[in-house]
Amino acid sequence: MAITDFKIQGYRSIKDLWLKLLPINVIVGQNGTGKSNLYRAMYLLACAARGEFAEALAEEGGIASALWAGDWDKNSPKHNLALSMRTSNYEYNLHVGYAGDVARPPFFSDDPIIKEEEIFKFEKGHRKRLLVRRLRSVFARNAAGKEVEYSTRVSDNESIFAALKDPLNFPELYSLREEILGWRFYHGFRKDLNSPLRLPQIGVMTAALSHDGHDLAAVLASIIAAGDRDALETCIDEAFPGATLAIEKTKSGLALAFSQPGLTRPLSGSELSDGTLQYLCLLAAMLSLSAPSVIVLNEPETSLHPNLIEPLAKLITKCAMDTQIWITTHSRELANRIMDLSGYESFELTKAAGQTKLVGLALGGFREEPEDPEDRADERSEAL
Repeated sequence: MAITDFKIQGYRSIKDLWLKLLPINVIVGQNGTGKSNLYRAMYLLACAARGEFAEALAEEGGIASALWAGDWDKNSPKHNLALSMRTSNYEYNLHVGYAGDVARPPFFSDDPIIKEEEIFKFEKGHRKRLLVRRLRSVFARNAAGKEVEYSTRVSDNESIFAALKDPLNFPELYSLREEILGWRFYHGFRKDLNSPLRLPQIGVMTAALSHDGHDLAAVLASIIAAGDRDALETCIDEAFPGATLAIEKTKSGLALAFSQPGLTRPLSGSELSDGTLQYLCLLAAMLSLSAPSVIVLNEPETSLHPNLIEPLAKLITKCAMDTQIWITTHSRELANRIMDLSGYESFELTKAAGQTKLVGLALGGFREEPEDPEDRADERSEAL
C-alpha cells in the first residue's frame, strides 16, 4: 500500500509543504534546506502508530523545538504541527500542539497534545470516516459499520493507534496501523570498530534488517539461505567486481567473510572499510526476505566511494519494483542516476526566509473526495 500524498504543516523549517509521491522519491538539496526534516516528519507518523510519538518529539527537544518558528499567516492554525498522508485506500490526519487549557501534571506541562486525529477510507468514490478525534472525544466506526464512541482510554500525547488493541471491533483501523508499522526507516549505521555490525551475531533466521543494522550477518545469511541469493551475488559483483560474500558459522555466532581479488584470505567484519559495511547494510535492507510497502533511507550515500553510486542507483531501482522508496540525499549524482534508470525526477529543496520549499513546484493540496452519504460530518462536529 504505497503512499500517494504527504503533507506537512508547521514542523521545524517546513511551514506548509505537500508532496505527490512516486514509487521512488528522492529528496535532494544542500545542507540546511530541510531534507532531514522531511525524513523526520515521515518517521513521526510511524512513531504515532507505535505509540512513541511523544517520546520521538522529546528526543528532538519537545513540541517547542518541533514547531515552525517563523511567521504565521493570518488564517494558519498557529502553534500546531499537522501531518497528513494518503494511500490509495486511506487518509490519515494528525494535528498536534501545546496543551493549552487541558489540565496536565506540572511535570509534563510541555508534553505535546493530540488536538485532532482523523482517519478516512476511500470506498466506491466516497470518503468514509473511520475515526474522528477532537482532544479527548473519539468516535470510531466499528466492524458493523456503525460510528460509536471509542471508550478505550487514549493518552493526550499519543495517537489513537497507541490504544488500538481490538482488531475484531475495529478491523480497518487495525489494518492501517499494521501497514504503517511495516514501514522501515534507516537513518544511519554504526561503523566504528566496536559496532555490532562488525562482530559475530547469533544465528537466527531474520526476515528484515533492524533500523540500526545490528543483525546484518543474520539477514545476509537469511537471504543466502532462503531469499534471492542470485540478486545478492549480482549486486555484490556490480559494486565490488570479483568479490564474494560468505557467512561463516563460528563459536561466537554468524560472521561476515568478504573475499576480494588479490587477497589471500577473506576479510572479517572488523576489517571491512566503512563504505563496504555501509553498502552491505543497504543490500540487506533492500533485498530482505520480506519486502515492506515503504522503505525510507536518510543519506544512504554516507561513507560510500563514488564508484558505488552507480550500483546503489541500480539497487534502489530494483527494490522499487516491490517497495516504495523514500530517500534524502546530498548526492545529485545519485539523484540523477536514479532518474536515468527509473524515469522518476527528484524533489529539490531550497530554503527562503527560513522556510523549506520545493524548487519549481507550486504548493498543492489533497484532492477532495465526496463524503459518504452515511456520514453526518456537520452534525458530528456540532456534537463534539
